[in-house]
Amino acid sequence: MTNELCLDILGTSFTITVDEDEDYLRKIFAQYSAAVENTQAISGIREPLNVAVLTGFLLCDEINKIKQQLENESVEVRERTMTLIAKLDQALGAADEKSF
Repeated sequence: MTNELCLDILGTSFTITVDEDEDYLRKIFAQYSAAVENTQAISGIREPLNVAVLTGFLLCDEINKIKQQLENESVEVRERTMTLIAKLDQALGAADEKSF
């Protein structure tokens, strides 16, 4: 399903055509608009191109921090799983020894 979304941000208007749900596109645009407003608020920058570039940089930073957090959590989950498996193996081995 192809959808068009009209974007108007930082004084620029354009239409994009994508294969995504319209509600999803509106949600993403709302998130970007909020990020742009946040960038302007924290930086005091008003030049549209500079705001757009800085917003993109800040969003990439946020994405990478989230990825790193997920990777760290994944390692922790893997370690806990291996510990549990080792304990289960040990408990099952002890139970097998008792049955002989």
